[in-house]
Amino acid sequence: MVRRLLWGMLLFGAYSLSATSAFAAANVILFLADDLGYGDLGCYGHARIKTPHLDAFARQGMRLTHCYAASAVCSPSRSALLTGRTPHRNGVFTWIAEGSPVHLRREEVSLPALLKSAGYSTCHSGKWHLNGIFNRSDQPQPGDHGYDWWLATQNNAAPSHHNPDNFVRNGEPVGLMQGYSAPLVVDEAIAWLKEKRDPAKPFFLAVWTHEPHYPIKSDPTFKALYADLDDDVQREHHANVTQLDSAFGQLMKALDEQRLADNTFVFFTSDNGPEGDGISTPGRGSTGGLRGRKRDLHEGGIRVPGIARWPGKIATGTRNDFPVIGTDLFATILAVAGVEPPRDRVLDGVDVLPVLTGSVNKIDRPLPLYWRLNMAPNAKIAIRVGDWKLLANGDLTQFELYNLQDDERESNDVKDRQPQRFAQLRDQLMTLNTAIEAEGPDWWRRLSANGGQVR
Repeated sequence: MVRRLLWGMLLFGAYSLSATSAFAAANVILFLADDLGYGDLGCYGHARIKTPHLDAFARQGMRLTHCYAASAVCSPSRSALLTGRTPHRNGVFTWIAEGSPVHLRREEVSLPALLKSAGYSTCHSGKWHLNGIFNRSDQPQPGDHGYDWWLATQNNAAPSHHNPDNFVRNGEPVGLMQGYSAPLVVDEAIAWLKEKRDPAKPFFLAVWTHEPHYPIKSDPTFKALYADLDDDVQREHHANVTQLDSAFGQLMKALDEQRLADNTFVFFTSDNGPEGDGISTPGRGSTGGLRGRKRDLHEGGIRVPGIARWPGKIATGTRNDFPVIGTDLFATILAVAGVEPPRDRVLDGVDVLPVLTGSVNKIDRPLPLYWRLNMAPNAKIAIRVGDWKLLANGDLTQFELYNLQDDERESNDVKDRQPQRFAQLRDQLMTLNTAIEAEGPDWWRRLSANGGQVR
């Protein structure tokens, strides 16, 4: 414990963390769904799933139509949110199996740790999935990354979303919990807001639900809304999204009751696209017609809902087509808090707050949007620059080029018709990929060489 404290003092002493902007006292909520598809909400076009609370939330703020997870699987996406660094750079390159050596390293500077050092109260409630050795000192836990209070699972709620028994609170196993995962996670967050946080401080609250990740279980009240569906798997999934929506609504209601809503920046998103084939296998989420699903770097695997609300700062009922990726939330939330980002490392994301508040239409990025998925036999790497997206196989010998403005479903590979554009983007991809590999740990290479499962 002493060594951790000394490390924290040395680490944060290197940065300017004084909250000096006009937004210094703003609270922040980062709400993350699990396997929620781009087309799974009513406000994103789903004709059947009932999401009244998120639909209302979208009307109160800005809906992003090109919001991306930083990966097509969960752990890497989560690591990018907390570090502003693409997963192969920060080391969390893959889905983390229980017992895996892969974890969010102590030397990564995390968002909650920075905010805590700047005077914020911090809480995590829900899925963690940023280490393989959970609730042991072998690897850092949520508290080691800056959370004052945390309730978490290593990966999924078990045995399902109903009556889970694998949650840990502040290092102590909770045992059997009565109820369903998303409401339980939100209940914890609300209790912390009302009873546990320091009310004299601004707060950062991460609420990461398990819904609608399989294996799921939905409250019969929500299943009854879909009684007309013949397919019980589909009924369970749709009810699970509504269960998530209801829990989100309870959290927003608590903000109102505590008179916190007006000074709280809330961002809702998902960690990747929907599970399964959408037709016959578990996982009936919608990509909204986009190509690909979870574990695929085509748009359906990485484009996700993204909704931001900040009363008086973000205009109500707006939408924006500017591409925003999970790595951007690190710098953006720091800007909301008036906290300077670290200057001693590469950050892949940028502060998109000016886009959200409408002061600019777009922001120039020093680095392209970048994704990489080490998932044999379908390993892929991709970048997006403007409207252009280039995909490559894992060994960078086969490529696909799409213009997303003209072809968001990625049905027409235009690399042969755009040879100069293709060559330019191929060079950018290779240069960036080489730099990322040189900086990040080589867990991915060692695990692949040893036959480790990459998911």
